[in-house]
Amino acid sequence: MYGWMGKILRVDLTKETVKIEKLNEQWAKDYIGGRGLGSRYFVEEVNPKVEPLSPDNKLIFATGPMTGALGASTGRYEVVTKGALTDTIAASNSGGMFGPELKYSGFDMIIFEGKSQKPVYLYIEDGNAVLRDASHVWGKLTGETTDILMGETASTAKVACIGPAGENLAKIACVICDKDRAAGRSGVGAVMGSKNLKAVVVLGSGGVVPADAEKVREVALDVRKKLAEHPVASEGLPKLGTAILVNIINQSGALPTRNFQESFFEGAEKTSGEALYENQLIKKKACFGCTIACGRVTQVKDKRYAGFGEGPEYETAWAFGAQCGVDNLDAITKANYICNENGIDTISMGSTIGCAMELYEKGVITRETAGMDLNFGNADAVVKLTEMTAFREGIGDLLAEGSYRLAESYGHPELSMSVKKQELPAYDPRGVQGMGLEYATSNRGGCHVRGYLISPEILGVPEKLDPQAIEGKDVWLKIFQDLTAAIDSSGVCLFTTFGLGGEEIAAQLAALTGVDYTAEKILECGDRIYNLERLFNIKAGFSKDDDTLPPRLLNDPIPAGPAKGHVNRLFEMLPAYYKTRGWDENGVPTQEKIEDLGLDKVKFIE
Repeated sequence: MYGWMGKILRVDLTKETVKIEKLNEQWAKDYIGGRGLGSRYFVEEVNPKVEPLSPDNKLIFATGPMTGALGASTGRYEVVTKGALTDTIAASNSGGMFGPELKYSGFDMIIFEGKSQKPVYLYIEDGNAVLRDASHVWGKLTGETTDILMGETASTAKVACIGPAGENLAKIACVICDKDRAAGRSGVGAVMGSKNLKAVVVLGSGGVVPADAEKVREVALDVRKKLAEHPVASEGLPKLGTAILVNIINQSGALPTRNFQESFFEGAEKTSGEALYENQLIKKKACFGCTIACGRVTQVKDKRYAGFGEGPEYETAWAFGAQCGVDNLDAITKANYICNENGIDTISMGSTIGCAMELYEKGVITRETAGMDLNFGNADAVVKLTEMTAFREGIGDLLAEGSYRLAESYGHPELSMSVKKQELPAYDPRGVQGMGLEYATSNRGGCHVRGYLISPEILGVPEKLDPQAIEGKDVWLKIFQDLTAAIDSSGVCLFTTFGLGGEEIAAQLAALTGVDYTAEKILECGDRIYNLERLFNIKAGFSKDDDTLPPRLLNDPIPAGPAKGHVNRLFEMLPAYYKTRGWDENGVPTQEKIEDLGLDKVKFIE
């Protein structure tokens, strides 16, 4: 095989065994890799109704054919499982250097099953794998764990691990690689912790073999040239990082503020990418093979919040900022560092704190219960609660469950700004209609990177859409969701789509793999992947009733700002979306759709 390594590593943690299997070539062609191929294996091996933290759930680390190959931003890999936070299928994407190193060590994918009796880590070196005791790093932060395990293996090894949050089964725990890059959403870190798997360490000297090396170089030069000519990919993101969006989204009237009670934050400028650039930035940082370099290496000098690390990204700056009514960038960045060190999803963490703050201001949570004042704007509380959540200390034990379970425990689930129990990201769907449809239909719950309609609705890429219009958003969203599924499966970074389209993604895949991928064919792959995920969720018990938004966003108009007076018109868009997708009125893929995509061949576990 070209592009793919052709091998899977299966690790039985219960039996303490590892074995090598041949990759299913037809599945690889039909589902590409990463999110798609990992999900294809997952659904035939795991019962959709499995308890996410039970040994019967499985955890898959999956690369794409482009991961580690010559191209544009080819450093991505996915962690696939049933999410501890959402109970949906989960595929959490991460960058950095870990994914390419896994490919170079000889494998496309690792499938973890069962549960170890003690803390362990997996070490892979050039096709050989062994489970090792990890008791000495259990309880340690992600950075320290990484340093220790590199010391035990090789200074050039790459490490993906969990921190205390994953060990303590926090449902908002993530997997951290390279100390600062996160497979962040859906609670994949808790699943890893439930298996007593502390880390995966990889070292490889191999490479990705192309079908046509000359064509790969030609296409790589072309796509990099196009990215260099696009203002977002060549100027905005490299200079200001993803936090460039803080002011842009705020000025559009769609920056969720104080737990989505408002959509315009008066302190946005202080938490923006411009403020980070002026006050904290040390240097920019790129993932493998990336010319964009949107990562931020930062330092906080204020003694109260002193620290050094990577971030915050836009979503993090919002989650600990506007969502909590906090305009202290140093405190925001400190909370971000704590999340990296402990392995916590910053979006869910900040949003859950925002939910707790509203519960507090409404008198539902008391100072006695919280152990501190939880008024919006309390920067110290944001930092303290993040630390407490990692170790499930005090009210942090409830925060570790995510905002839905927190709010539900106090009798107010409607105050959780989540879909399918996963916290919404940094775009108020009352100000951007298409994003509401995206949130409601995302296969992993509230998420912005399953079909990023902010690109056309706000940024005008590839063309400008009216953010308040609802006509045609069903068609736009399906295209974006399908293309995103294909990109997540390829190993290429989604940010490349600011300058590239389906044709360029397909050209890279075709030159590398020798498979006749075209823009139409990778969209078909994406459609297949999206429907596969949908079918799994339906079998897990989800229905059209779950394709909804928090009541506030459907019923309460934005009180002030550029988008004043709007609610999200989800239920005017949803029927057209189902029809466009080839689903029935209940949101279930029709038999014709299933057969057209070859999904009738999938053997789901009943």
